[in-house]
Amino acid sequence: MLDIRQLVKTYDNGHQAVKGVDLAIKPGEFLVLVGPSGCGKSSILRCIAGLESLTSGEIHLADRRVDTAKPSQRDIAMVFQNYALYPHMSVYQNLAYGLKNRGVDKATIESKIQHVATILKIEDYLERKPAKLSGGQRQRVAMGRAIVRDPQLFLFDEPLSNLDAALRAHMRLEIKKIQRELGVTSVYVTHDQVEAMTLADRIVVLRHGEIEQIGPPSEVYHYPASTFVASFIGSPAMNFVTGSLVEGTLTLNQHSVYLPDYAGFSCDNVTVGIRPEHASLDAASPERLLLPLSVSVVEPLGPNQLVHGQLTQQSSASFIAVTPEMPIDQGNTLPLSVLAEHIHLFDEQGIRIAPQRAHTVV
Repeated sequence: MLDIRQLVKTYDNGHQAVKGVDLAIKPGEFLVLVGPSGCGKSSILRCIAGLESLTSGEIHLADRRVDTAKPSQRDIAMVFQNYALYPHMSVYQNLAYGLKNRGVDKATIESKIQHVATILKIEDYLERKPAKLSGGQRQRVAMGRAIVRDPQLFLFDEPLSNLDAALRAHMRLEIKKIQRELGVTSVYVTHDQVEAMTLADRIVVLRHGEIEQIGPPSEVYHYPASTFVASFIGSPAMNFVTGSLVEGTLTLNQHSVYLPDYAGFSCDNVTVGIRPEHASLDAASPERLLLPLSVSVVEPLGPNQLVHGQLTQQSSASFIAVTPEMPIDQGNTLPLSVLAEHIHLFDEQGIRIAPQRAHTVV
């Protein structure tokens, strides 16, 4: 449905925001672009919408090249972070404005608006001005204005960032439900990895204008391509500790575990990644790497808690574990361990070491 080919965007000040990005998006897919500020995600979205010109590359929508077309001719609707509603118009007028400009007759406009208002549950607000609406209601109207156009592609530019946490969680569900019902191909930009994980069919993790990893949320979470992806996707972030690997035996903190997937592989200085939820209080076994944790702070979260501390023998390495709710005193040593299958390994460049690589890195 959407095909982005070697997209490059360089601004007048010489900053190259996007560096040769290739993306192919399937019909009906919900693709989420995620990454820190300045990674190029909003520049990509604005280039698709036609709000920014491309430095080089091509954008094709439904087998039609659109980067040379005016924004109004691209059959794309965009939902902005700040809603971009006309304050002097009622909700009905805001929804109808784009259709009137296209010469759509009044009866069709009325039918479309009533249908969209029902989907978004904004029937009672049609005569109100935006100033009389809450943030969540305004966001629904902004979405309605996009839906009523019946476009080939939806673009979302951090649409929930102005909402409070509870409303953001609710609107996430609404957006996902509406997108599934309509089946419209969508590209969504956010810096919030929770939004990315919950909304996406596929996630694109961007860094410095380039794609660091692309895949379904579960794949990006469980098989991060780099320490950057591993630390960005997941809350709390993955722990990183330095260890050594000799013929598949990983040694960390004077404790060792054999990793059968890395048999025959050695690396003197390997970065070991461990998700906080995989560091458990289960009994020690040959399949588990011991992680004695000297506790410094405990954060209760209700059903579980975050335990912060340092691994013994590695006082400089901070570590976070998720444990069930239980009393733990500061200064105590917690006998944590992790299953071999939950250990991630990265090389000195921060790139994931694929299993079963039978050669030696010095």
